[in-house]
Amino acid sequence: MSLVDETGAGLDGLAQLRALMSSGRKPGIMVSLDFDFVEVDAGLAVFTGMPGDHAYNPIGTVHGGYAATLLDSACGCAVHSRLTATQAYTTLELKIAYHKAVTRDSGLLRAEGRVISIGRRAAFAEATLTDATGRLYASATSTLLVFER
Repeated sequence: MSLVDETGAGLDGLAQLRALMSSGRKPGIMVSLDFDFVEVDAGLAVFTGMPGDHAYNPIGTVHGGYAATLLDSACGCAVHSRLTATQAYTTLELKIAYHKAVTRDSGLLRAEGRVISIGRRAAFAEATLTDATGRLYASATSTLLVFER
């Protein structure tokens, strides 16, 4: 059983995510990369993270996968927030543009995802990764498959 099912079984997507947030529980990826789920509304999901040594690559910057994970999470949960209690989703495509290198000095980063459109079988979302001053570090677009559980 998934963590979302454990905390919000039988609820629609938005209610499931709100239940997950209020439970204080975190899925493993959020623990591993030390980021938080901080806001959700219909078609919107926000994650924040403080990049540190745990996310560094050998060339002296935060690994691109750190930004990609925050952006994928924001896109996916934005779509999840629009699902019925019987629907699920999975990411089919994630396209990332890296605008500026992330380092430990970047400070708290905010990944904000929004649904562009959602249909019976496919959803489209976009997300941005910014710092506290609004400086853009990365952006993403995502195509997601929507299906019945």
